Amino acid sequence: METGAEAGGGRPEYSIIVPTYNERLNVALIVYLIFKHLPDSKFEIIIVDDGSPDGTQDVVKQLQQLYGEDRVLLRARPRKLGLGTAYMHGLKHASGEFVVIMDADLSHHPKYLPSFIRKQKETGADIVTGTRYVSNGGVHGWNLMRKVTSRGANVLAQTLLQPGASDLTGSFRLYKRSVLEDVISCCVSKGYVFQMEMIVRATRKGYHIEEVIGSIFICVRLDLKYLGFDSCKLCLSCLGPNNFRRQGFRNLKARWI
Repeated sequence: METGAEAGGGRPEYSIIVPTYNERLNVALIVYLIFKHLPDSKFEIIIVDDGSPDGTQDVVKQLQQLYGEDRVLLRARPRKLGLGTAYMHGLKHASGEFVVIMDADLSHHPKYLPSFIRKQKETGADIVTGTRYVSNGGVHGWNLMRKVTSRGANVLAQTLLQPGASDLTGSFRLYKRSVLEDVISCCVSKGYVFQMEMIVRATRKGYHIEEVIGSIFICVRLDLKYLGFDSCKLCLSCLGPNNFRRQGFRNLKARWI
């Protein structure tokens, strides 16, 4: 496996911002999967950790030793300060022309990243957003009530706001850096309403938005026997064999790798 500047070479084209809070069990795997699915792209991963007490930052520091501090950046904050400000903080340290935002909890599969990049190159879009509400998209692991509530909120927002995107509350997106800087500077919402405001404001400003399928996986379990050797070694080295077994990585589901 290539590490550091050896794999990326020069200034990154994509900055992937991943906010974390108590994601010790997930961050090693999400980083591994990003590298796996973007083998030919120049990128950096910016971990914005809000003072996680579970040792998330210790795992990230081990990932820096493996991949290089120029590929995995840790930009810690002293406490939980909110999702929107986490993106702003990561953006300050981003070097890429494009910025990807995604969750660290394994709800966004990095295998979709190439389709985001491809869509942007094909269309010249200012924003590419993942959607759960087109054919082949979806949410896996939510109960019926949560699916109905989420879908209902999106339908209501579509009717009232006409945002030009089918999934307003998703947080798996690619932005041109200049566009993200412009839109985020206008936003005032907190929490996950922030994602909705971002798309609405981008539409009002006339930015070109495209969508790709970005299924969301919740409560993921993977089986260790399906993990590749490199991913097993990575998780074991970052978490230690006892924690790896105890925390349930051996039950991971095959589709995630």
